Amino acid sequence: MSTSSWKISRRTCLQGLGVSLGLPLLDGMVHGEQKTRPRPRRMCCVYFPFGVAMPKDGTPDRQWGWFPTGRGADYQLTNPLKPLAALRNELTVLGGLSHPRGRSMGGHDTGDTFLTGAKLSGSSFSNTVSMDQYAAAFVGDQTRFPSLTLSSDGGVGEPTRSTTLSFTRTGRPVPALASPQQIFNRLFGAGDGSTEAQRRRLEQSGSLLDLLLENSRSLKRRLGTRDKKKLDDYLASVRAVEKRVQQSQRWLSIPKPKIDPKSVDLAVDQDAPREYLRAMYDLLFLAFQTDTTRLATYMIGQVAGATTIANAFPACIGLKGNWHGLAHGAGKAGGAERLGRFDQFLAEQFGYFLQRLHETSERDGTLLDHTLVLYGSSNSRTHQNRNYPLVLAGGTGLGLKHGHYRRYGNEVPLSNLFVTMLDRIGVPVKGFADSTAEMS
Repeated sequence: MSTSSWKISRRTCLQGLGVSLGLPLLDGMVHGEQKTRPRPRRMCCVYFPFGVAMPKDGTPDRQWGWFPTGRGADYQLTNPLKPLAALRNELTVLGGLSHPRGRSMGGHDTGDTFLTGAKLSGSSFSNTVSMDQYAAAFVGDQTRFPSLTLSSDGGVGEPTRSTTLSFTRTGRPVPALASPQQIFNRLFGAGDGSTEAQRRRLEQSGSLLDLLLENSRSLKRRLGTRDKKKLDDYLASVRAVEKRVQQSQRWLSIPKPKIDPKSVDLAVDQDAPREYLRAMYDLLFLAFQTDTTRLATYMIGQVAGATTIANAFPACIGLKGNWHGLAHGAGKAGGAERLGRFDQFLAEQFGYFLQRLHETSERDGTLLDHTLVLYGSSNSRTHQNRNYPLVLAGGTGLGLKHGHYRRYGNEVPLSNLFVTMLDRIGVPVKGFADSTAEMS
């Protein structure tokens, strides 16, 4: 008698008493055809602002410095990163990397370019495509949502003070979601109206876009060079909308995964940072577990100082002062410990996310084995745009080897790491931003 399970749809759910609960990936859900398909490859980038504590070696408060002591495989985690100790073999701590174009930018300006590597200068502040959106252009059509863009502030902010990590091919910011309830509804909610009504709306949108593109051709013949470029940029955005409409039509008849809303604390807000951050990480986890998307970004806070919601997070967990103030005071007596304790708090929440990925099995490994997670800031000390504090986790099933603290010189741009990450998730890439080679 065969011991294999009956073939079960991956969208099967347990139903009863008005509750619909999604099942994990069972062996019976993996049909023979699916076993031969490449397993999903995922990428997530998490950003925090204002830099970290960096006391000098040999000083009494060195253990509150973010970067480890020692080098290579023999490094020792200091207090801020000790929450990641259980996952030491699943991650690499990186030092010395930065974006060369950003080194001369203002200390509050580099959040915009963390994933783009661009230099924002002049009056236009023109950005370029972010790594996640570059990847989405190649692999985003494999899931219901090409990418997921989150931040604690939501929206887009303003140039050099953006509240999103994600930027389109033309450098336009992708609006971020901030409310756990809103994110859950978008990912797993039933939506509004019948499937047929939604289909008609999408078809109408497609017709309007066709008309707009047709009218633009006659207009373009009457424009000057600069206006033609502006129109081309606009039409590129229109084509992106058109592509999203087409993709939405394709997914319309496929039910969304059924997730129990009680599995995430959706009522929490930014006034309770620990619970809020865990809810955001839970949503990222569920998005990957259900293969709703394979690309995600989360900006914990932006670098605009007092105007960011996350600036109040330290006070909400009992630390004196706001985040920006803690960062500025890190060089004063006791300052490294104060900022280091908040760095430790952030690492605890990040470790929670990694642990969930690590403990969740999928074919030939775990979710973390096939997911790259980049965590870090675009400042080392406050306002210093060099030596970014970075952790790269996951991806052992994609060929990465971990368990080290690696330091690089100024000649190695952060974009080299981006090239390696893009390559590992199956994105064809010869270079990105100012990259010079793959990371070794």
